[in-house]
Amino acid sequence: MKHLLLGASALALTLGTAGTAAAQSEGEFTLNILHINDLHSRIESINAFDSTCGTEDEEAGECFGGIARVKTAIDTRRDALTEAGENVIVLDAGDQYQGSLFYTTYKGDEVVEFMNMIGFDAMAVGNHEFDDGPEGLAVLLDGLDFPIISGNTDVTEDATLAGRLPGAVVLEVGGEKIGIVSVLAEDTAETSSPGAGVRFIQAEDYLMGAVQGLEAAGINKIIALTHMGVTRDIDIASAVPGIDVIVGGHSHTLFSNTEEAEYSYPFMVENPAGVEVPIVQAYAYSKYLGELSVTFDADGNVVSAEGDPLLLDASIEPDADAAARVTELKAPIEELMQQVVGTATDEIDGSRETCRIEECEMGNLVADAILDRVADQGVQLVIQNGGGLRASIDAGEITMGEVITVLPFQNTLATFELDGAGIREALENGVSDWENGAGRFPQVAGIRYTWERDAAVGERIVSVDVMQDGEWMPLEDDTVYKVATNNYMRNGGDGYAMFAGDDKNAYDFGPGLEIVLADYIAELGGEYTPYLDGRISEVE
Repeated sequence: MKHLLLGASALALTLGTAGTAAAQSEGEFTLNILHINDLHSRIESINAFDSTCGTEDEEAGECFGGIARVKTAIDTRRDALTEAGENVIVLDAGDQYQGSLFYTTYKGDEVVEFMNMIGFDAMAVGNHEFDDGPEGLAVLLDGLDFPIISGNTDVTEDATLAGRLPGAVVLEVGGEKIGIVSVLAEDTAETSSPGAGVRFIQAEDYLMGAVQGLEAAGINKIIALTHMGVTRDIDIASAVPGIDVIVGGHSHTLFSNTEEAEYSYPFMVENPAGVEVPIVQAYAYSKYLGELSVTFDADGNVVSAEGDPLLLDASIEPDADAAARVTELKAPIEELMQQVVGTATDEIDGSRETCRIEECEMGNLVADAILDRVADQGVQLVIQNGGGLRASIDAGEITMGEVITVLPFQNTLATFELDGAGIREALENGVSDWENGAGRFPQVAGIRYTWERDAAVGERIVSVDVMQDGEWMPLEDDTVYKVATNNYMRNGGDGYAMFAGDDKNAYDFGPGLEIVLADYIAELGGEYTPYLDGRISEVE
């Protein structure tokens, strides 16, 4: 495929080819788009909870995705479409980085290897591509055989990236030129580590100019490959004329016509000219491959858009070569599991018998680690479900393997805003089923509460205080607080429905909790003494 690269601030072009020509009637042109997003280092297959699938589950046919299945699925569909004379491109909407020990170990080299092995045509920069600073993104710029693009990401003041990050690309497919423009969430400086030399332009402002430039160059088929999230994609479609299709990521949203989903595939949004724009996304973690077939008329107008994501379940045989390479790369990770991250001066109690009914030492450790990670973002308090803590840690050396045993779900750190009344409601939910040892029991940091176990459900929280400027202050129902939790709870898991929704200025895709915990122990000098401080108490 020929690639024509376009800078973020100017339409300086460079050219590439993809797909094959298919006969079209009446000047129509059909383009098939295979796409993934937010793979988040799920190099190995995943289970129903989006964490690494074990050997027994794999043998039982209960696993999904993994990069070897992604390769099989893309190769199979691309070959079938090409053999049928169809035009096809393969896109990634960003966030290959962060989410498993493959990224922790290889820092992007594994992404380069597998993406080149599969053969993508373009990738959007995701916010997590900045998790190791501009140098982390440079690994992809150095190694990928195809363009990685982000138009509203201004890198002119960064020595590592300046002049290296295109804003858009033009693909030549079946004799037609397809413009791909890309934008990244503007709050990436808060959710990742791009550095002082990188700034983010309002997406709509960049796209207006980029689309006009492409149209002026005679390109009338334009795809926005975005890492913004579904609500921002809808905003963009509504505000920017000239975009024909949006292929998105960032919000981990499943669009589907055959499975339960909030959005149809594609989801149509009317633009300022009254034209409907198809928007798609394919969940996350390598579980699905999106496939959208778009037909344009001779003037570049979309006349039809249809498709559905393909579930990458056990019916799809992992590519043998990719699977063998995954096994080879996993060997050093087994060694990493033995890596010592610190020392415990005493046993850190993380048993379900305590963490699901009262303040526990592991709950304090994990909640403190979360709060420490995001306190500089203005986060005031943490609520962590006791059921998310799966083990204790013995006195002595603490290995990475033990950390992962405590936090095995590959949950990510999530932040959001909620008023005091909602926080009180969350705590009521947390203590509502202590009788059954429910995992919803709230371990906390930056907040303390007193509860009465024998009171009626919904009336068990007696008092709540929040740490403010070094003092405990009563929780105010009308005050909005910034809260941190894990992405499972933020999405309503364990009954925390009050945490869910798109109206809370939320960010759900921070680093994995296991990384947060290991880093916190290391920052303490490597030695940790477990403690209880009365942050959770009961009426006597």
